[in-house]
Amino acid sequence: MSRRFLFVLGSARTEGNTELLAHAAAEQLPADVEQRWIRLADHPLPDFVDLRHASDHVRPPADSATGLLLEATLAATDIVIASPLYWYSVSGLTKRYLDHWSGWLRVPGIDFRATLAGRTLWGIAALADKEPSVADPYAGTLNNSAAYMGMRFGGVLLGNGSGPGDVLKDTDALTRAKTFFAQDAPLARFPYQDQAA
Repeated sequence: MSRRFLFVLGSARTEGNTELLAHAAAEQLPADVEQRWIRLADHPLPDFVDLRHASDHVRPPADSATGLLLEATLAATDIVIASPLYWYSVSGLTKRYLDHWSGWLRVPGIDFRATLAGRTLWGIAALADKEPSVADPYAGTLNNSAAYMGMRFGGVLLGNGSGPGDVLKDTDALTRAKTFFAQDAPLARFPYQDQAA
């Protein structure tokens, strides 16, 4: 299967630092790798309603924001969460997208978890803090989501920037972006699994 990257842009503003860093990393992908970019702010998802114990789980219409994102997610071999660090985790737009994964687990006929198993989840984030450890909850959210789904996790590419275009001055982040998608993405594991090993 040829690789198909889905870039899920979770920022509230266009062409922010996270998006600029994501483009810097994506420029390194081979020309034959398909890229699809979806800005969550342009396709607002409804509030997630937990219907785990209800009986009527239906596939969302393809012409809805939920249907668009479901189909794009199912088609991707690599899902890149490009969300700035908001209050030490992913943005609200991104969290809502991930919450919808819970509903998609129960849609008949798509076997969402099995479909995503073995595929790769990546993270890209700009943060204002100079200390990268403040993004540990962000990385934990993505790692644990990947572990639950049986996915690979390529880690998080972090860049520093608050004002428009600041990340383009972060030469270390731009250097890491050149090889970010070329690195090995191991099967994600929950932290307690690593401690038990």
